[in-house]
Amino acid sequence: MFVGHLAAALVAKKIEPRTPLGAAVAAGFGLDLIWPLFLLGGLETVRINPGDTAFTNLAFDFYPWSHSLVMVVGWSLVAALVGGKLIGSKRVGTTLGALVMSHWILDLVAHRPDLPVWPGGPVLGMGLWYSVPGTFVVEGSMLAIGLAAYRATTRPDDRVGSLALSGLLVFSVALWVAQPWAPPPPSATAVAVSALALWLFPVWAGWADRHRSLRPGVGTPAPTPPPSGS
Repeated sequence: MFVGHLAAALVAKKIEPRTPLGAAVAAGFGLDLIWPLFLLGGLETVRINPGDTAFTNLAFDFYPWSHSLVMVVGWSLVAALVGGKLIGSKRVGTTLGALVMSHWILDLVAHRPDLPVWPGGPVLGMGLWYSVPGTFVVEGSMLAIGLAAYRATTRPDDRVGSLALSGLLVFSVALWVAQPWAPPPPSATAVAVSALALWLFPVWAGWADRHRSLRPGVGTPAPTPPPSGS
């Protein structure tokens, strides 16, 4: 998936409003942030295969260190521990860990059977990417729900808070919609180098989020009712 991961990060802000959106986006896209590093390091491989599915020309032949279920559980624990420590909240850390785990679950829906359960183990995938309309409906609906949740949780402090968020959404949707008709990349190295651009997304999301505030009452503990009289 692509915008589905962004949607998960936006929803996480509503679930735990103290979660910085930049950190949430980094966690939601986390496996795809480390994937090009493993490609460039020769630890994982991807193959250019036009028509591999209707939605992508890439065949994900070997990516157990970034995308196997067992490793993702480990990456989720790392995100939860490190994120909670840096932000100073175990609840936020748990939210970030859950976002890393959500990446594998959403990819399970989108990918054909190529997601390993463990390195060298069986592969899984439900194949949403075999249908371009189906992908647009499912991920588009997720993004709409995520955006509604985020806007219900935050409000812009200034024009940057509105325009930066809108720009991130427009850019993300444009890349996503163009994917089925994009020409095959020239090489696996080109795929890895271009995928490094995903590191822009947490920075962009964090910039937008810093220019937005929680709406009144959001994240405020409910008042404790007074004890009943005798």
